[in-house]
Amino acid sequence: MSTPKIDPALHQARKPDWIKVRLPSNPVFFSTKTLIEDLRLHTVCESAQCPNRWECWSSGTATFMIAGDRCTRACGFCAVTTAKPFALEADEPERVAEAVQRMRLKHVVITAVARDDLRDGGAEHFAQTIEAIRKIDPQIVIEVLTPDFHAKDDCLRAVADARPHIFNHNLETVERLTPLVRSRSKYLVSLAVLRRMKEIAPSIVTKSGLMLGLGETEPEIFQAMDDLRESNVQVLTIGQYLRPSPQHLPVVEYIHPDTFKLYQQIAYEKGFEFVASGPLVRSSYHAADYDPRERHGLK
Repeated sequence: MSTPKIDPALHQARKPDWIKVRLPSNPVFFSTKTLIEDLRLHTVCESAQCPNRWECWSSGTATFMIAGDRCTRACGFCAVTTAKPFALEADEPERVAEAVQRMRLKHVVITAVARDDLRDGGAEHFAQTIEAIRKIDPQIVIEVLTPDFHAKDDCLRAVADARPHIFNHNLETVERLTPLVRSRSKYLVSLAVLRRMKEIAPSIVTKSGLMLGLGETEPEIFQAMDDLRESNVQVLTIGQYLRPSPQHLPVVEYIHPDTFKLYQQIAYEKGFEFVASGPLVRSSYHAADYDPRERHGLK
C-alpha cells in the first residue's frame, strides 16, 4: 500500500510580499563562497537551497554539512540529493575547523546528511568534527543539527561525549504529516532522540524546529510544541516551508508574519526558553542570537 500524498493541486505558486530574498552584493558573501570551495566543503546553505544563504554568507556565517552531500533518505521537502553516498573523508573535520578559524566564527553549526549506510549513522564523524573545532578555538559555541540515528543510544552518546553546546534535531512537521513529509523518519523516534540526549547529557541545550505551510492545523502545531516540551526541548525554530522544486511537496499555505509572532508568544508561554519564529526562519538562521553560555554558565 503506497503512502498517501499531499495533493499537488493545493500548491500556492504565488509568493506573498513578505517572502523576499535579497541577492548578494556584499563582498563578504563571495569571499565566504570562495573559502568554502577552496576547502572542498559542503554547506546546507547551498545543498538545501536555503533562502537566507545570501544574508548569512554576507555576514560571514555558514552551516557546514559534513559526511558528504548525498543523503540516504528522500524527504519530500528537502533539496539535498538522494543517492548512494561516498566514503567519509578522514580529513574533513580538520578542513571544517580551518574554515571556522579563517571565518573567525563565534558560533558554528554542523549538520549532516542522513547516513543510514554507516553503522553509527556518522555519529563518530560528528564527534571528530566537534573535537577538531574545539582544538582550534575552545571558546566557540558549537551547535550540531543531526539526523535521528534511528535513536541508537551508542550514536547519541558518541555525539554527547564530544560536548557540543547545542544539540538540534528537527521534528520538521506535525505527527499526522510526518509519513508524507519525512522519508523513513518517525515522529515518536525524533521525540525520543531529543528526550534521550537530555537524559544522557543534561548540560547540552536541546533544540528542534518546525516548518509550516504543509497543511497542518493549529491544534496540531500546538500539540507538537507540547510534545517537544515534554521531551525537554529548550529552543524552538518555526519557519515557512518553501518548495525547492516542482518535484517537491506543495506549499499549501503561506503563513502571515503576524501569525508567526503569535506562535512565538504561545511557544514562550509553553516554556521554551528561546524561540525564533518567522517566514524565513530556518534551523540555523541567526543561531548565534542564542548563547547557551550566557543562560546556563556553560564553558
